Amino acid sequence: MALVIALVLITGLSILTYGASRQKAVSAAGGDLSKLHSRPSYHGTYSLLWILIAGVGTLLAVDILWSMLNERIYMSIIMDADPTLNALERNRVLSDAHQIAEGGIVARTGDLRESLAATISSMDLWRRIGVVVLPVLAALTAAWLTYGKIGVEWRARNRSEQIIRGTLLVCAAIAILTTVGIVLSLITETINFFAKIDWQVHKYLFGTTWSPLSGISEGQLDPDKVGAVPLFAGTFMITIIAMLVAVPVGLFAAIYLSDFASKRTRAWAKPMLEILAGVPTVVYGFFAAITVAPAIRNAGEWLGLNVDSSSALAAGTVMGIMIIPFISSLSDDVINAVPQSLRDGSFGLGATRAETIRQVVLPAALPGIVSAILLGISRAVGETMIVVMAAGQGANLTWNPLEAVTTVTVQIVMLYTGDTEIETAAGPVFALGFTLFCVTLALNVVALRIVRRYREMYD
Repeated sequence: MALVIALVLITGLSILTYGASRQKAVSAAGGDLSKLHSRPSYHGTYSLLWILIAGVGTLLAVDILWSMLNERIYMSIIMDADPTLNALERNRVLSDAHQIAEGGIVARTGDLRESLAATISSMDLWRRIGVVVLPVLAALTAAWLTYGKIGVEWRARNRSEQIIRGTLLVCAAIAILTTVGIVLSLITETINFFAKIDWQVHKYLFGTTWSPLSGISEGQLDPDKVGAVPLFAGTFMITIIAMLVAVPVGLFAAIYLSDFASKRTRAWAKPMLEILAGVPTVVYGFFAAITVAPAIRNAGEWLGLNVDSSSALAAGTVMGIMIIPFISSLSDDVINAVPQSLRDGSFGLGATRAETIRQVVLPAALPGIVSAILLGISRAVGETMIVVMAAGQGANLTWNPLEAVTTVTVQIVMLYTGDTEIETAAGPVFALGFTLFCVTLALNVVALRIVRRYREMYD
């Protein structure tokens, strides 16, 4: 609640200062705006930007630093009260104290938890006061300083644009640093994982037995039980099935909507098709597990085939249905972007509409279609909910789509949501994530080369 109050006060102050700064700029020019270096709106924008930067920046700094400082204080209190507690027990005491301070119900109480809860309540009161007072003071200071600089010669436009450029630069840097941080964390944990298996990377890349937690002994992993081949084989099998469903249906739907359907048909068919993209993946998972999988199993029994309840065919089929709108929508946009002059030239040479689509439109739109297919493959490889609910959990190495297989994302979920400590499961999880990242990166590189080659040919 304190954060909301602070944000409301800062926003209100920035809006009021914006209006006041504009009015002062007009007054400084004596009503003749041609005397101003910058228009009044830039003076108001300059004040508004600095108030938001000072206020919101102080708000985030106070909240983050105060929380970090408080956690250290609370941990020191717990350690001074009972030095025999290990890290897990200290965290439990702190969690119980937070629950008591918030009025929640805990399974265990005691003098330490009660006294710590009282300290938390007192510190939290000061935190709420500081979160409101300090950011508002910073915003008021920024308002006072920027308001005092307003004058005829003040270059408010230049300063405002510098702030906006700096903000855009910071946003771009955050995006890049986030990507770098993710990659570095993957690499670091993957290196630690390979160190625990004595750098026997070949057993991870080419091994066929996946049971990393069963071989744990004194912090070491059994290199013979970390073979990831069954996981990636299952992932690629389900992905291939999904693309066999999504690519033909999505591409043909895009061709029909772009070149064959009437405007009236397109007006309702395209939105109806794109509704599939808004369906939550958990709904697709239920659909795969409750409807599609039993239907495929019953059909297999009728044909005399043994079909597993968690077959790769069921998960891949439903995943393909989920990917259809991605491929269809992107391919439709790309096909519509092909110049009409190419179609007219083909028609003028006597080609039919089907021949024009096959020999002119599709080759010209091929780079965009490849990008759409790549997006679908990436979506299928990283999908979690459908395979968690419809695919198997055992690392079964098979190429039979009627049998149960598991995927990389299923194993990541199982390792992180089970009873195993996070530190123990981190190695295999990050290794799988890093390998999946490398596979996706390789697909991107191949697709970009294909796109560049055909784009040069048809541009």
